[in-house]
Parts: sequence; structure tokens; C-alpha cells
Amino acid sequence: MLWNGFEIIEFDFEGQPAKVILPNIKNENALFILKTEYFNAFPETEIKLLEEGNYLGFIKNKNRWGIDEDVDRKARFIDYVTEKYSIKKKCVPVGMSCGGIFAVKLAARYPEKIACIYLDAPVVNYMSCPCGFYKSVRFNENHEEIIEALGLAGIPQLLAYRDMPLDNLPKLAENRIPAIIVAGDSDTIVPFDENGIFIKEIYEKNNIPLEVYIKEGCDHHPHGLDDPTPVINFIKKYS
Repeated sequence: MLWNGFEIIEFDFEGQPAKVILPNIKNENALFILKTEYFNAFPETEIKLLEEGNYLGFIKNKNRWGIDEDVDRKARFIDYVTEKYSIKKKCVPVGMSCGGIFAVKLAARYPEKIACIYLDAPVVNYMSCPCGFYKSVRFNENHEEIIEALGLAGIPQLLAYRDMPLDNLPKLAENRIPAIIVAGDSDTIVPFDENGIFIKEIYEKNNIPLEVYIKEGCDHHPHGLDDPTPVINFIKKYS
């Protein structure tokens, strides 16, 4: 079976559907690129990385809001894939939208497994998305979903929840995990100035490797850059 011209291996990993996409060329310094959510969404950057001989993987989450079970399973999945294919042990999470939750929490909890992270319009602050307490439009649509996903009793517990990606940023800073962020300046679902801005501020304060690309006039979609070269070069530089 092929995915965008590359062989795809599908299997069960700890009870969850998983897949690994194999490159068509040999790369002695091959990386493991882990798409953390929305596997088929805007894959242009991942395809370019595959073309350079890197591996791409995905494992389905129980839900999209970053519960410990899913984060910890991803860490074991990284170990499994990097050992099986004898590639670099440190992977590169690609976190788009809610996928950013997993990328941040995975890097904060397992920094030894992470080379750098690529975040694209990442959800960082639940009070913004899905709660929509200011600019984001998502509150009425998703607040019940996240409350159930996190096992909370209601909105008061969600307001007091302290394991958002935002709460994990000090760990990223402590471990100096390089990050590249792409976002639209007109995002109505995950506004950058309510989400990605927190990463930018803590990274700049601590002089941690960071690149930020803000797309003028862009809403939440489309993700990625028209030319993904800056993202690919950043990943190669810090991996």
C-alpha cells in the first residue's frame, strides 16, 4: 500500500491503530517525524521530509486533548519505531492545531526523545481553544467534548485545569527544546496571540532556538508554508 508514493506499514500498537511511512531512499542520518494528530492534513512538509530519506509515523489518539495515556503511548511508539528501523533516537513531533497539544506535552515530559518540534497554529491555551473566552469561536461547539475527554466534572474544573500545553512550557524552556511555529495572523479558531504567543515569549526570554512565521491574512487553514523549506531547514539544523 502506498501513501503519496511511499510505502505505508499499518499495524496495531498497544491497542491503537498506527502507521509508519517509509522513505524511498537511504539516509544514514534519517529522522523519525511524528505527526501527532490529523495525519492526512496538509502533509506537504512531511512529504518533503520523506523525499529526503526520513521516516514518518502516526498513532491514533483516544481523543485530541492531550490526555496522559496518549502522550505516554507516543513516547513508547517513538522508542519502538526508532529501534525497529535503526534511526536517530530523538524524533521531531509535528503538531498542527490540537496536534500541538501532544507535541508540547510530549516534549515537556520526554525531552530526551525530542530533537525539536514543529508547531503549526498550535493549541496552547484551553481558555482560548476550545473555550473561546475572548477571540476564538469554538466555545459552544467543543467545551463539552474537552470536559469529557479530560474526565472533568464541568466548566469550573476546566477553569482550574493545570496541565494545558501552557502549563508545560517551563519544561520546554528548561530543556531548551528548539521550536519552529507557523501561524496565521487572522486565525479565528486558535488565535496566535492567545496561544503560540506564550511559546514565543518564554523562548525569547530564555534565548532558546525559535523561528516564528506569521502568515498575513491567514485563518486557521491552510496549515503550513507555501514553501516548506524554512521548516525543513530548521528541522535539519536541530536534529
